[in-house]
Amino acid sequence: MAERRVRATGKDSDHDITKLCGDVGSWGSVSKSQAINEIDRGDYTYYVEEAPGPRAIVRVVGSAPNKYLRTDADSSSKNNLDNLPDC
Repeated sequence: MAERRVRATGKDSDHDITKLCGDVGSWGSVSKSQAINEIDRGDYTYYVEEAPGPRAIVRVVGSAPNKYLRTDADSSSKNNLDNLPDC
């Protein structure tokens, strides 16, 4: 399984995550639904790693049709998807 580091997120007017974004020139961006499908199939592991701090894996939570993305809870708020810059 390949890994993709998430650097930013797209959000709608309700601040719900709509897409995940990587570094310019790396993997670009994927929609929320595409990321959910790729994680569920085991194609990719998405993660956030904001220094200093541990790596936070992006997980799919909920059940269809209400699946969404979130990072595991830890001691750092810097690696929460909601707190990443917009892309």
